Amino acid sequence: MKGRFIRFLKDWMLVIGMISGAGAYLVYMQVPSIHTAGPVLEVICRKAQPILLFLMLFISFSRIEPQQLHPTRWHSRNLLIQLLSFLALTFTVVWSMHSTSGIAAWILHHRILFESAMLCMICPTATACAVVTGKLGGDMAQVVTYTIIINLAVSVLVPLTVPLLYPQAGITFITAFSRILAKVFPLLILPCLAAWTVRWLMPRFHDWVSSKMNLSFYLWSISLTIAILMSTRAIVHSGCSFITLVGVALVSMLCCIIQFAAGRITGRRQGSPVEASQALGQKNTVFGIWMGYTFWNPLVSVAGGFYTIWHNIHNTRQLYKTTSMQR
Repeated sequence: MKGRFIRFLKDWMLVIGMISGAGAYLVYMQVPSIHTAGPVLEVICRKAQPILLFLMLFISFSRIEPQQLHPTRWHSRNLLIQLLSFLALTFTVVWSMHSTSGIAAWILHHRILFESAMLCMICPTATACAVVTGKLGGDMAQVVTYTIIINLAVSVLVPLTVPLLYPQAGITFITAFSRILAKVFPLLILPCLAAWTVRWLMPRFHDWVSSKMNLSFYLWSISLTIAILMSTRAIVHSGCSFITLVGVALVSMLCCIIQFAAGRITGRRQGSPVEASQALGQKNTVFGIWMGYTFWNPLVSVAGGFYTIWHNIHNTRQLYKTTSMQR
């Protein structure tokens, strides 16, 4: 009975996390007596999320040799897909801002949808992607390498385009670049440096950490619960009309499907369909939501909330299929 219960938890951990996160916030909304604790709970969630992500990536880096981190051919193809699609959408919106044609007016009227697609396409790979890739039998090192590459690319590209989209926002390239780097460095570079320092100075502790791969999966499940909770909060308080919410939801779902499929196609040629698909499709939506309300229209951040739901539904399905085949 106990073994069956543990197996059930492993198979449905992500579903449980998603339902728990959304349910927890909806219950909070219906119980006014605990609303006074809202600010404190929000701080706890915001503080816990980066700590969990740091620990997950620390465990992942502990299992990877430094020499394993090197670019592969699918990295460049995935990078082109993300950068070119983002630039195409960006310049479409910028063109519409300076044109008087009917098409331009239509684009401006639906600008929230275009910017939602921009966010979903350029959002970098999730730091937890290596955990899922490892569970699916893929090469974690390849995914971690791409995670570093795309985060550095985003750190440069997004600040370059923000002044074009919002020329009156008063955000310069240096300002935006420093803000993004301040987000990227603690959650991506520091875990890497910490893991490799432990590898050299504390080999016995390193061996113990690297043997606890399942721990990173459970940490990710907790992180997912918090992410879904925060995404539900963003959607509930977005102020969007129902029609707009449906439009953003559909756009984010379409972007999710396209990227998982495109990644599988680009990776299949190099024998890395799982790695390339996960790297392109699984997003750091917490970071994406932050980019949305920091640099673009705050309503765009809702796209990150919906994307959280779509890519985790896909991951749940994949993990269930993988564990079923292994039995």
